Amino acid sequence: MRPERVQIGGIPALLYGAPAERGYLFLHGQMGRKEEAEAFAQAVCPKGYQVLSIDLPAHGERQGRGEELVPWTAAPDVRAAWEWAERRWNTVSLRANSIGAYFAMLAVDRLDRALLVSPILDMEGLILTMMGWAGVTEEELRERGEIAASFGQTLSWEYLCWVREHPVHSWNCPVRILYGSEDNMTPRRTVEEYARRHGARLTVLEGGEHWFHTPEQLSALREWEEREA
Repeated sequence: MRPERVQIGGIPALLYGAPAERGYLFLHGQMGRKEEAEAFAQAVCPKGYQVLSIDLPAHGERQGRGEELVPWTAAPDVRAAWEWAERRWNTVSLRANSIGAYFAMLAVDRLDRALLVSPILDMEGLILTMMGWAGVTEEELRERGEIAASFGQTLSWEYLCWVREHPVHSWNCPVRILYGSEDNMTPRRTVEEYARRHGARLTVLEGGEHWFHTPEQLSALREWEEREA
């Protein structure tokens, strides 16, 4: 499937599928890129959808620009892509991975449908968990500003404060979640509570991880997308 290359206010994007009245915005996760949308597009374009996929800050074609993958830069980009999609399609749905789902919850207040894979549903809780892994207290983080943790993440007091000051939107639409039972980023109780509160349909892949990458996990992902899209 050969996508059309588009630019949305300087954001590199790909548009998959023949012209249609319905579309999906695809958002990758950390270390991802817009080209990951191709497999999803192959599943939904034959059903009468187009798929728009963007590179988030510091990812894909946006590497080396001095950008950071932080919510105050990523959420406005997601909003810009969403507004572009709304001008093009009659209905806009979402397919998002991991932190891409969190950015969408910050940026988008209305949508037709949401398909979320390993979504980050409680960013403050995740940051506090990572602080626990690193043995860092809030006082230490406030005093130092940033602390590089041994597991490859940089803990940031500015990031934690921003998250606390900017709540996510609640969506009144069908929400479908695919979650791996071995996901170490979002506790199972968190995803189950979110599903209960929002009436979301939760599918748990036993043995699945936060990053779906093995042949078995990818097969389960494709089956889920075919069923839920």
